Amino acid sequence: MSHPKPVLASLDQLPDWAQMASQALLEGLRLRDPYTYGHCRRVGRNARLLARAAGLSEWEQKKVEHAALFHDLGKIGIPDRILLKPGKLGEDEITIIREHPIKSVEIIQPLAKLPFFESLIPGVLHHHERIDGCGYPYGLSGDDIPLIARIVLIADTYDAMTTTRPYRKGLGDEFAYRELKKFAGRQFDAHLVKVFLQAHPTWGKLDDELSDEFLSGQFRRAA
Repeated sequence: MSHPKPVLASLDQLPDWAQMASQALLEGLRLRDPYTYGHCRRVGRNARLLARAAGLSEWEQKKVEHAALFHDLGKIGIPDRILLKPGKLGEDEITIIREHPIKSVEIIQPLAKLPFFESLIPGVLHHHERIDGCGYPYGLSGDDIPLIARIVLIADTYDAMTTTRPYRKGLGDEFAYRELKKFAGRQFDAHLVKVFLQAHPTWGKLDDELSDEFLSGQFRRAA
């Protein structure tokens, strides 16, 4: 007879080893690719705020935030010649970069024996699926895409558009808002886009804001 997995009341109840392992994963990402590390931090913060604006519970907000923090961990396994390429990727390179959601899940899989980390996997694995079914890695569409992944996708895309890279200056909020609205119902969940466009202007700038429950003060200082 199987026994139900215990449900955490707060992240404080995570075993020390799990918190330390999570910190180590993010620190590894920071050392491997500082841009992607910063990107994951910003996406985590904005995804959590979008989840809040959409009416999700505080616990669901925490799950969304941490799925977003880990969503690009798999880029650790992408060769530098592709990950750091300053120009347009070729077809073979695109195929490789599109493996990163699966690689991200492979990295956090050992932690998935804990229900909290298991609950993050749908957001990590499916954050590049599209409402119209043209996304990856599995071409899910509509409501078959987990809500947590639909939230992460919007925060992820907004940050990708508005941050500066070596080959492109970051675009302004108004441009990003237009693109999100343009592809609502095709790439993005239309309702979540509406919520984002209404709420985002009130959020202000990111202010070194990782979850105090999840990351130790020492790790935040090191980062």
